Amino acid sequence: MKIVIAPDSFKGSLTAKEVGEAIQAGLKQVWPDAEYVLVPMADGGEGTVQALVDATGGRFVTRTVTGPLGLPVAARYGLLGQGQTAVIEMAAASGLPLVPADQLNPLLTTTYGTGELVRDALDQGVREIILGLGGSATNDGGAGLAQALGAHLLDQSGQELPFGGGALGELAQIDVSQLDPRLAQVKIKLASDVTNPLTGPPGATAVFGPQKGATPAMVTKLEANLRHYAMQLQTWLGQAVAQVPGAGAAGGLGAGLLAFTPASLHPGVELVVAATNLKRKAHGADLAFTGEGSLDFQTRFGKTPYGVAQAIKAVAPHAPVIALTGHIGPGGAGLTDVIDAVFATPTGAKALAQAMAEAKADLEITATQIARLWEAQQKNLRLGAH
Repeated sequence: MKIVIAPDSFKGSLTAKEVGEAIQAGLKQVWPDAEYVLVPMADGGEGTVQALVDATGGRFVTRTVTGPLGLPVAARYGLLGQGQTAVIEMAAASGLPLVPADQLNPLLTTTYGTGELVRDALDQGVREIILGLGGSATNDGGAGLAQALGAHLLDQSGQELPFGGGALGELAQIDVSQLDPRLAQVKIKLASDVTNPLTGPPGATAVFGPQKGATPAMVTKLEANLRHYAMQLQTWLGQAVAQVPGAGAAGGLGAGLLAFTPASLHPGVELVVAATNLKRKAHGADLAFTGEGSLDFQTRFGKTPYGVAQAIKAVAPHAPVIALTGHIGPGGAGLTDVIDAVFATPTGAKALAQAMAEAKADLEITATQIARLWEAQQKNLRLGAH
């Protein structure tokens, strides 16, 4: 019996690998001799670097880079498998958790540190970069990243713009003559499920600015600045990116990467499915497990369990796909077009902190009971055949 186990993390509790190991331990209580294929997964957001390093036998690289407020921070990215692909979460260098709540200010925060991680990955000789765009503290349109990679963003007097979205209104010239030439030799794939454009009512500032500390007055200024920035990108680079779906991801970092690098936008889970070779590994599967901390109506819109189920059904259409989760929210049980069954794992009523602390044991218990149910059904089928 071949069983594929491809979960996301239970955030704040277990990594994707730990979730998979717990499910496997539970199943082995009933099926000790089954063939288990453990593939840690993610959807391009938090935990993607960890999951892909675990899934491919890669390694982590930690560097001191420029944080969102311009101060040094330690940021980690991953080199996968043979070291030809780097996986970077922009939040590691430019994320919201790196800014104290009383210092949130998207007029000042920068993506420069994310650019430094990209540059370091180029130093490693990679041929591909997967860049997750979630969790940003920034609203600078990727200007900081561009500066870290050698672009010069100049004002009317020829001076380099300071960090932050608040300075973009002064942009008068873009000089890419010193942009890192190695960028032309790599594939850059942007992992994001955000389809917001750079500007306008559904854009980066209007939708996401307030959660980064933008007051109504800041929102007005930042929106005007991004509109000006977009016009300058078109004038100097010939790149019309303002209304591209996903350009507004990570405070407009999507737009900056599309304009300054040979980047392309992709749903995050699709990139992870490809990077882990999940479809190849799932060939011939008899049963599959996936899951994450919570499942609800949003799960079908680019979340890991749904993407995993689609990938497995494409190569093993008769293999049941079972999702395990710490919480079934509204619509979470209605994913039966590709997920055959959803099980909540907590063994009894628990406070959230207790459920998170006991998640590993609860996953093992639930997986064991599912295997026992499967065996009972198979036994009944065999008896019925006689």
